[in-house]
Amino acid sequence: MRKISTRDICLISIFVALIISLSQLALPLPRGVPLTLQTFIVPFSATILGARRGAIAAIAYLLLGAVGLPVFAGFGGGLGRLIGPWGGFLLSYPIMAFVVGFAADKQRKYWLVVGLVCGSLLNLTMGMVQFAIVTGQSLWAAFLAAMMPFFLPEAIKMIMVFLSAPGIRKAFSKNGMLADEQGRTGAVS
Repeated sequence: MRKISTRDICLISIFVALIISLSQLALPLPRGVPLTLQTFIVPFSATILGARRGAIAAIAYLLLGAVGLPVFAGFGGGLGRLIGPWGGFLLSYPIMAFVVGFAADKQRKYWLVVGLVCGSLLNLTMGMVQFAIVTGQSLWAAFLAAMMPFFLPEAIKMIMVFLSAPGIRKAFSKNGMLADEQGRTGAVS
């Protein structure tokens, strides 16, 4: 396993800042789970950074929020957000980032599509399950409140990631800003 370089730390930090910034763009929904751009920026970051760096960025974001910094949607922070009704969405981010980044690291568009779909479904499922557990609602009620309203917005976000992030990854790789575990640069093709 390759050590994290100074360049990796800088890239990860930039994407953590992007996750924090876009987390603040939230649209409250009637049942309490807000619609945010977190589920755009996490897979976007992972597509560019790859599995390892993408997951590290998501973990760093969660750790900042867990210690109380106001990085979550609506400038929230603290462990309460992670164990609250929509904490499952947040807790899924490192796994989502790893899945999407792993697929992006394969450098094939069909892998990226599979990764984006799996990452999004994993995020929605973890969010729905924790919502059901914390609120005491049935899985069906949780599905209606915490999963179904997000299918179309998530599909749109994943299409936006698919259309934009590989080009940025390619530019980063071309300029030597990204290297895989073996030190090679590459882009999704």
